[in-house]
Amino acid sequence: MTGRTTRADRLAHPTTRDAIRAVAENHGACLHPIQLCRINTDTAQTDQVLIPCGATLASKCPPCAERAKQLRAAQCVEGWHLEAEPIADPPPPDEVQAMWVEHRAQAQAMRDHAEAAGQDTGELDELIAELDQEIASSGLRGKADPARSRPRRHRSTRRRQDAPDPPKRRISPRTIGKTYTAKDGKTFRPSMFLTLTCPSYGRVGDDGTPIDPAAYDYQRAARDALHFAALFDRFTQNLRRVLGYEVQYFATIEPQRRLAPHVHVAMRGTLSRAELRQIIAATYHQVWWPATDEIRLEGDYLPVWYEARGGYLDPATGELLPTWDQALDAIADDDQPRHVVRFGAKFDAQGVLAASKDSARCIGYLTKYLTKQLGDCHHPDNDAQRGHVERLADALRYEPCSPTCANWLRYGIQPKNPRPGLVSGACKAKAHRYDHLGYAGRRVLVSRKWSGKTLADHRGDRQAWLTEMLGLPATDSARYRWEQVQPDDEDYLPSGRRLLRSVADRLQWENALAEARRRAQEALAAEVSATGRAA
Repeated sequence: MTGRTTRADRLAHPTTRDAIRAVAENHGACLHPIQLCRINTDTAQTDQVLIPCGATLASKCPPCAERAKQLRAAQCVEGWHLEAEPIADPPPPDEVQAMWVEHRAQAQAMRDHAEAAGQDTGELDELIAELDQEIASSGLRGKADPARSRPRRHRSTRRRQDAPDPPKRRISPRTIGKTYTAKDGKTFRPSMFLTLTCPSYGRVGDDGTPIDPAAYDYQRAARDALHFAALFDRFTQNLRRVLGYEVQYFATIEPQRRLAPHVHVAMRGTLSRAELRQIIAATYHQVWWPATDEIRLEGDYLPVWYEARGGYLDPATGELLPTWDQALDAIADDDQPRHVVRFGAKFDAQGVLAASKDSARCIGYLTKYLTKQLGDCHHPDNDAQRGHVERLADALRYEPCSPTCANWLRYGIQPKNPRPGLVSGACKAKAHRYDHLGYAGRRVLVSRKWSGKTLADHRGDRQAWLTEMLGLPATDSARYRWEQVQPDDEDYLPSGRRLLRSVADRLQWENALAEARRRAQEALAAEVSATGRAA
């Protein structure tokens, strides 16, 4: 005899669950809503509220990822073709701020004098830290740099002989590009859409795989991917030096079919192709890391963690391995950098006008793959592509990704901030994973003065528009306290019921928004009709 089927059992059935997920995706409802308890601090009234999970990857929650993608697109649109500066100059410091800065300057002078005399600077360091907090809390942006506990390591700043010198101009404090005037007197201010790529590592076919895998430079490809973000940072620095103003950008990173990262850039303002070609040729990033030519510890000879001294020992000699700082200090001034990253000679540059079809198309390129991991942008379709992925992953396995990477142990060097349990070839950093392909930085790179707003500000603008459109009253966030509902709470909803509730909330929101738009259109039509009769 079978028992009666409960509602929870029906919701847990695979067919029912898949149907609910399909309906939720169709209406843009979150597939993994989070249940919160909202408590009114004035009346002690509690409400159960479901909020979206906020995932940015379609593999986790397609509706939330699509909303995040649309938010990034809105951020790009708002800052690309600005006609006025997005951020006003900061106000001058008041008397209180000036007082704390003066105290900070005196304390720093006392600290420098004490350090030069070989005296203890501990109390002065604590005083400087306190003054930095006072300066930050009094309204000044940023904090003064803390005193260094060790001498600064200097590297030569002389430019490489194989890189031309870019022209330099005095940088003016503006972010708006040049305005052009046509023959008919009409003025316009174009912007640009750039695509920069990595250089070639060997000939590849139409499917992006090497024609000769043995001749393909996988080590260089792996290192370029690891340091691609630093190279782009150098490019923006050179771009601003050449153009003479604080160029603003909205950039996204994605892989090519050959799995090398490249960057799409929406840039405010324009420059000639000749200048762009010159900047690309002059841009490079030198990686001053210890050498990894010799493998010292592998197989049966693995480093041993020594808890008493907080470091790893050489199993053959029993001596502590050189620390990260010691390894850097051992690099001579006349040594060559471990790696030099450059862009490839090929690039794409397009002039774009505001509110044009090209602008919409370029924004589509910028946000096309934001809902996917780098490794998911191009799925391997054949054995050659799968082999290409495997070989790149093998090159990344033992390649150090950062100063804290466990792979430094393989070359007889302790990583920065060592800890027990580190194993070469098993670094848990994102750069070594298949779904990141060596690039572990942010997918979206936005300059500080792009739109004058943070991503949270843009999200708040969309929320404010929706609240006004629906005619909802403004709420005071300070009146509420939020707590996440736990599985052992009485009001906790199982995943199936949360998903149904999410669909119901979304349907209610869609109906309310459609009604609000209908009323707005009727009001506009009535206004136009009244204006026509008055005329």
